Amino acid sequence: MASTAGSTGPANILKSLVIITITHKRLHTFAAPGLGFRICVAGIPIDPVCSVCKDKSFTSSRMHTMEEKDHQNASKYNMRTRMIEGNYGSKHWDYNHHIVPPMSASCAYRLENVHRGAEGFAHFADTEDTQSEPILIYDRLDEPARGMLEEKLACAEGGDFAICFATGMAAISAALGVTTKQGDEIVAHHTLYGCTYSLLANWLPRQGITTTFVDLKDQGALWTSLTGKTRVVYLETPVNPTLDLLDIAAIKQSIVEVNATRPSGHEILLIVDNTFATPFCQRPLALGADLVVHSLTKNIGGFGTDMGGAVVAAAKYQRDLLMYRKDFGGVLSPKSAWPILVYGLPTLATRMVNQQKSAMEVASFLESHPMIEKVIYPGLKSFPQRDLAKRQMFSYDNKFAPGSVVYFVLKGNNEEAQIAAEMLIDDVAKHSRCLTLAVSLGQIRTLIEAPYSMTHASLPDELKSSIGISPGGIRLSLGLEDWRDIIADLSRALSNVDADKHQVQQNFSSEPA
Repeated sequence: MASTAGSTGPANILKSLVIITITHKRLHTFAAPGLGFRICVAGIPIDPVCSVCKDKSFTSSRMHTMEEKDHQNASKYNMRTRMIEGNYGSKHWDYNHHIVPPMSASCAYRLENVHRGAEGFAHFADTEDTQSEPILIYDRLDEPARGMLEEKLACAEGGDFAICFATGMAAISAALGVTTKQGDEIVAHHTLYGCTYSLLANWLPRQGITTTFVDLKDQGALWTSLTGKTRVVYLETPVNPTLDLLDIAAIKQSIVEVNATRPSGHEILLIVDNTFATPFCQRPLALGADLVVHSLTKNIGGFGTDMGGAVVAAAKYQRDLLMYRKDFGGVLSPKSAWPILVYGLPTLATRMVNQQKSAMEVASFLESHPMIEKVIYPGLKSFPQRDLAKRQMFSYDNKFAPGSVVYFVLKGNNEEAQIAAEMLIDDVAKHSRCLTLAVSLGQIRTLIEAPYSMTHASLPDELKSSIGISPGGIRLSLGLEDWRDIIADLSRALSNVDADKHQVQQNFSSEPA
């Protein structure tokens, strides 16, 4: 394949001739000394010299181009742009080809020879070799779409790498699997996603790993719960579903002080679930976390079509996580990685800006409604931890970013409030066009659910009551519908519940004694 530029005369053709051969990797161009043109024949360079640094490396020119573009991304463009345009330094795909990367659909990859296959296995999980393009062998090890998503996630969270899993729970299991072993202890906040609580309380003890649940808002409780066997402090913030905030930097400082008295290899690590906030609102690694876990199914995925999870951390944890995923499975499929890569992350900032606006409007409406006991949302001035929220939750452009989830509790004793909450949600499920009764969160649709009896049902009732998960509590994850419509449907549902309650009371009072 040849291309020419300028005059079509023989001399000018020789000076400007460019011959490009497509190799098994990608396009490469080389400068042949003294000829004034670049040449590569049948994949074999003729006295090749990199046109950038004159290095006789087969891929030097292309790598320099990638590095130059990557540097431009890092130095010139904001994170919102980078989540759309991608990282030009990707080792998994050359963005000079397609605007949208293709979806891989192959479990195994063709290899040119045995040596290349052996080289691929030898280089898998080699954290010291960060420049070489991956040798694709088998989907569970590496593949292009998932690899590019991992690069973007690492960039979004400010980590050295990201490893993707089939679900958020698979990611959490992996993070704990590579940081703990039999006989170790975990200290966790007492309020967690129900399945995470079950993992810590029911399954890890079978492997000889125990968990102490404490209130991590209380630094004293943290200090007294740490023992010589503690290896991990685990938390979510904002907490699901009560939206309590935990001070990541303060907790990390306590851990640092304890670690100063411990021998190497026995340090305590801090793992933070950043699903509720997303990297748009909060970046725990910058605040001291050692590992960050995500359910990609939620805000990062954004559209409710694909499940996924991720761990983001410093390079020293990469090999163990890759090997864990290889051996335990739970890898994110290319068909699930692709929508998150192409639609989810690129639209995260835009979605969060709109959802936060709706959350603020809805929270303000609920706060003024006579049937509501309390409203918890970090964006409200009444939020009890507002100072911490403004210090810890901010977007890439340093604007306050309180998230897109609201938690509110209806008035009445536990029984009355639970009945009212169920009536409200049932009314919404039957009559609302812009609120959907469903678990999960972070979708373009506004989702409503009752944590006490649904997502957090696995927690003991006495624990739920003590940590603020009320029988009358409702979790609302704001979507992209017009906030006026959301408020109108909530207002109608609340009015219907109020009318039904009055009717029940009248019927009860009219019954003969």
